[in-house]
Amino acid sequence: MDSNQTNFFERVYEVARQIPYGRVTSYGAIAKALGAARSARMVGWAMNASHAMEDVPAHRVVNRKGLLTGKFHFDGTNLMQQLLESEGVKVVDNQIVDFEKYFWDPQNKD
Repeated sequence: MDSNQTNFFERVYEVARQIPYGRVTSYGAIAKALGAARSARMVGWAMNASHAMEDVPAHRVVNRKGLLTGKFHFDGTNLMQQLLESEGVKVVDNQIVDFEKYFWDPQNKD
């Protein structure tokens, strides 16, 4: 990883650490908050690389439709869903129910 990529990943982790308990955001929303709106896939790579970091709540980052697209990067088949459900977020068929209700926008922070 070059220093630019490392710096971008660290900025992604800073945003991810701000996601409130019981809320979720999307890869694209993080990218947009960082001024890199076309870098949602890069945010996904950062989340995938964060699993060894206990202070980065990667389970709270989903795709723009509320799908748990990153679930296969967690140990065990349902760990991402279990972590979200333990925070009160309902998940059915790998999709967050009432996604808009749980969505946290890093630009608005509400």
